[in-house]
Amino acid sequence: MSLLGASLVGLVAPTTPLARPPVAYSAILPELILIGGALALLALASLTKRRAPRGVYAAYTVAVSVAALVASLSLWEKVNHHRPGYLAVAGAISVDGFSVFFLVLVSCALVVSALTSESYLRREDLEGPEFYVLALLSASGAMLMAAANDLIVIFLGLEILSIALYVMTGYHSRRSQSGEAAMKYFILGAFSSALFLYGIALVYGATGSTNLAKIASFLAANVLLSNGVLLAGMALLLVGLGFKVAAVPFHTWTPDVYQGAPTPATAFMAAVAKAGGFAGLLRVFFSSFSVLRSDWEPAVLVIAAITLVVGAVAAVVQRDVKRMLAYSSINHAGFILVGLVAASATGIAGSLYYLFAYAFMVVGSFAVVTAVGRTGDANHTLDAYRGLGRRQPVLALVFTLFLAAQAGIPFTTGFLAKFYVIAAAVGSGSYALAIIAMVSAATAAFFYLRLIVLMYIGAGEGAEVVGSDRVLAVDDQPAVDDGPAVTEPAGTEPAGTEPASTRPASTQPASTQPAVTGGTPSDLGATRGAGVALLAAPQDDFTPGPPRVPVPASLAVALGLCATVTVVFGLYPAPLIDFAHSATLLF
Repeated sequence: MSLLGASLVGLVAPTTPLARPPVAYSAILPELILIGGALALLALASLTKRRAPRGVYAAYTVAVSVAALVASLSLWEKVNHHRPGYLAVAGAISVDGFSVFFLVLVSCALVVSALTSESYLRREDLEGPEFYVLALLSASGAMLMAAANDLIVIFLGLEILSIALYVMTGYHSRRSQSGEAAMKYFILGAFSSALFLYGIALVYGATGSTNLAKIASFLAANVLLSNGVLLAGMALLLVGLGFKVAAVPFHTWTPDVYQGAPTPATAFMAAVAKAGGFAGLLRVFFSSFSVLRSDWEPAVLVIAAITLVVGAVAAVVQRDVKRMLAYSSINHAGFILVGLVAASATGIAGSLYYLFAYAFMVVGSFAVVTAVGRTGDANHTLDAYRGLGRRQPVLALVFTLFLAAQAGIPFTTGFLAKFYVIAAAVGSGSYALAIIAMVSAATAAFFYLRLIVLMYIGAGEGAEVVGSDRVLAVDDQPAVDDGPAVTEPAGTEPAGTEPASTRPASTQPASTQPAVTGGTPSDLGATRGAGVALLAAPQDDFTPGPPRVPVPASLAVALGLCATVTVVFGLYPAPLIDFAHSATLLF
């Protein structure tokens, strides 16, 4: 037989069928619910001619998120019966306390994010299913990262999470800042993904596997005489995941993207994207590379320290609240890295508690920013919050709660979160890092308290709005020479006016009406030189304070849920602490 004939026979010869691994769909049910819900919403909206009633898309997203939450809790019951957990889908998926913790966290964060988005999209005339579809898909990527037991699966989840976020960042097409932020995020994110993938290739070349459990077993059973390739792979993995959690020096995208993105997208990004990034980071380094702790711990310690310092110091000088919260999120990322540096079960539990508490604090904070931002999503300077406590005391009180929690004020989840990670650092002997963390917390408290002060006494000392007039203290007003006094004969009226007795009180000259401050005209004249009088001036003569901002029902529900979690688990933290301690890794 000729060579050509032999080749043709080889082509038509029967081949061995591809072996397909058994798939336990219950192990990935929360992810399937989110993906299926996103596809169903997109299909139904595309096939329906009529516009959906107000709030339907948000309610649908909340319902899908709650279904994913229920599925996650059912997995928690299975984990309790199969301690510490089990593997599924040919060992690519890990069902353990760690993964279930993040499934619950992402589901809850998606609920409050959807409620926050509803009023914003309606206000900005961006109503439609696309934003919610993107949020559902992005959240499924974060879940996949948490449950992954393979570097390839982590990369797959990272891309699902990131690509949807790029689109959400540029969703407000009428704002140039939104498109600019999306472009920056996409370009830098593409570089970080490439570095992460290259790191996977190097780790595979050094260990012969991308499975996290097999990598851990290989490193435990073998001593590498030359581990330069493996160390380079670990460094690139750290860079890729460090970008996603906004750790310094991979944080440069964060302020611009947080400021330019639609505020609900920023809230979602700060909660869900950070949770997914840390899920991958904690699992890869604490689970797979625990044997090489002495190699990666110094690098993570340095990154945690500079992240704490840069986040706190840079936030102090910000005048835009969204940029301030962006640097605040960088500072919080440093605290979570402190738990990883501890490299102990206590440190990981502290980081998990911190992530759960932070998700509700940050979504609640951005929910308030969403309301104050008004139409156009551009009213985010510090001046926009001056006197908010006087105009809308309930909204200001809720925002004060979230800011106080982020500052680490006692009786809030933020205080306990900082306490647990710092205690873990002290327990592991990282005293210098613990001191840096405490100094950073004290520095960060400044810009949180500054905003609180602006809300309550920032409207100007001695100034208040009375009806349509503004009452101003004139202690520092220069004396005005009104010229020589003109005396009218007694019992007469100025020319061209009708008698005062026949005019309504509201139209009488200011000299004949009672002063709004309670004094008489003669009293005001007597005390003018002393600088202690109050003058009533028409509103047109002075810049009026910002009007009240509307707080729709969906936004109020989101604020209520976030505030409840922040207060309840701050006063009674035992359930959440137990949940975090039970979320142990499988390997």
